[in-house]
Amino acid sequence: MFSLNCKGRLLSLHDPVIMGILNVTPDSFYDGGRFDESLQKQTDQVGKMVAEGATIIDVGGASSKPRAKVVSPQEEIDRVLPVLEVLAKAQPETFLSIDTYHSAVAKTAIEAGAHIVNDISSGQLDQQMFQTVAELKVPYIGMHMQGNPQIMQDAPAYDDVVQEVYTALAQTAFKLNAMGLVDVVIDPGFGFGKTKEHNFEMLARLSEFRFLNRPILVGFSRKSMIYKTLNTSAAKALNGTTALHMAALERGANILRVHDVKEAAETLKLFLAMDAQNPNPLEKVPIP
Repeated sequence: MFSLNCKGRLLSLHDPVIMGILNVTPDSFYDGGRFDESLQKQTDQVGKMVAEGATIIDVGGASSKPRAKVVSPQEEIDRVLPVLEVLAKAQPETFLSIDTYHSAVAKTAIEAGAHIVNDISSGQLDQQMFQTVAELKVPYIGMHMQGNPQIMQDAPAYDDVVQEVYTALAQTAFKLNAMGLVDVVIDPGFGFGKTKEHNFEMLARLSEFRFLNRPILVGFSRKSMIYKTLNTSAAKALNGTTALHMAALERGANILRVHDVKEAAETLKLFLAMDAQNPNPLEKVPIP
């Protein structure tokens, strides 16, 4: 059974949990501009997500969609700091995550009340990130990304996408463990330097990542692997997202990072009801 030590509070992952997305950006791929300027809208949205079943709220101040505009650490801080300070007081029972690859943003956010650092680059875009989170002693989510947001979708290529992503994530966990940080969550990075085919191969073989003996986060809410397969749009990709969430839970996902908390929570509830009837559920099998 996994748990994360969040500043002295334990976040149990005995059952999977929902991470709600709060993008305080003007240009995120799905909800850009909806919550980037109004602090009241931001806090209302978080209240809604918590009421619907979110255990973690992931606050991001810079878009990471392909070819997204590069944002300075200070601009990120200016976007996320006000809402984090309010949420730390208004939602004391909710675990707050900062979505950033800048160590300066991570440090400021943790000092303002966040509990978890969620880094799409696994330390590759800021060489100070690992040292910073090791000193902060907070859980760290390391995601795999081939390249960076400006070039990652130009021509992603792998000999074996699962093997290569697995190896990279294992190296991330090993480096952080050597620095004294044990609470490391792995994220295969759906949509980050992968083709549609790569994404579906990773999902089909997601259970292989369990051999890293780390909690697994998946984030493909409304992404192109869904809406391009269905020949639709991100706005119409909720049903497809729900279908893939169930597939991920069946393969051992511990955290679902989502835009639509209510639907994800319902999926999780149904999964747990089904899982309760399984005499040998996948996520409870010990890892050798």
